Amino acid sequence: TGHVLGGEGDAYNRTHPPSAKSQTHHMASKTWREIWIRPEVFPIWIACGGAVGLAAFFSVRQVACSPGFRITKAGRAEGCSDGAEDKVRVKEGERWREHWIRRYLRTQKTEIFPGINSSMSK
Repeated sequence: TGHVLGGEGDAYNRTHPPSAKSQTHHMASKTWREIWIRPEVFPIWIACGGAVGLAAFFSVRQVACSPGFRITKAGRAEGCSDGAEDKVRVKEGERWREHWIRRYLRTQKTEIFPGINSSMSK
């Protein structure tokens, strides 16, 4: 009759799930875009992008602005000195530490939900 065991519509296919090999083959046939450009994956992209952005910001800030980081050989050879130059270095360090974000946050209330806190305390 031309019927092959395991063909479509056979009882064997209804009782035995597809093999791992056929599932892997199906996954391998998907393109990069089909796997990673979907709404379910956007939170992963956002989290990874935010982490990379913050790491880049802090790294650049450290290398470009830190008073303790000296790129040139002459700057490294200076080391720490006593006297007038030491006071200049202290001022540099204070400016580094007291950046605009820290100054701004000092003026803000330290409450997470100020509206809820004020309504609950009445």
